[in-house]
Amino acid sequence: MRLADKTAIVTGAASGFGLGIAARFIAEGARVMLADINGDAAQKAAKDLGGTAHQVDVASNSSVEAMAQAALKTFGHIDILINNAGITHLPKPMEDVPEEEFDRVFAVNAKSVYLTARHLVPHMKARATGAILNIASTAGLSPRPNLNWYNASKGWMITATKTMAVELAPKGIRVNALCPVAGETPLLASFMGEDTPERRAAFLSTIPLGRFSTPEDMANAALYLCSDEASMITGVAMEVDGGRCI
Repeated sequence: MRLADKTAIVTGAASGFGLGIAARFIAEGARVMLADINGDAAQKAAKDLGGTAHQVDVASNSSVEAMAQAALKTFGHIDILINNAGITHLPKPMEDVPEEEFDRVFAVNAKSVYLTARHLVPHMKARATGAILNIASTAGLSPRPNLNWYNASKGWMITATKTMAVELAPKGIRVNALCPVAGETPLLASFMGEDTPERRAAFLSTIPLGRFSTPEDMANAALYLCSDEASMITGVAMEVDGGRCI
């Protein structure tokens, strides 16, 4: 029960890494709001796990504000914020990505971090405590061709994490990031262009440990960084990538 009496919001929690993190946090004693743009899936996941569901569009100021207010009304305070919701564009030359697709990638992957900070950091400052974890990507550290704007959005998130960590440290708030390699999540096919045995084999050949990351891998790392065991760790972009960035 490493998160006993803690409260947390996990965005993008209805599937993939977010669902794995929410499940582990609840198992470790936290009260968790599973927030997702897919309200029905969030409701089902929350019912299965014993959490609280909330539908949110993390790219919308009013929607994020409503999420923050709902969490504070439900829990009374927020200890942990996981900015996990994210999307990508399909692999293609950078100049071929439509403007609307570019805008959506940065709205969900970057603007969301600004919006959650806007509506939850003042609360954490008032309590002089808190842990924020941004789910970035190895794409932000070791970019590959044809995912240019997705790579850039995750690089932005890593820089934002370090800046937030420096600014918020005197306020008692820690901010870290996780950088997973592609995992068994709904986004895997998008990263590869299509999910075929050949594409999987080619991708796996770039991961020294020889497998994709899993929601459990992410949950274990997130649990550590958000627990009191990591009280001296802030501004880290931890690679959970099987050696891909080496």
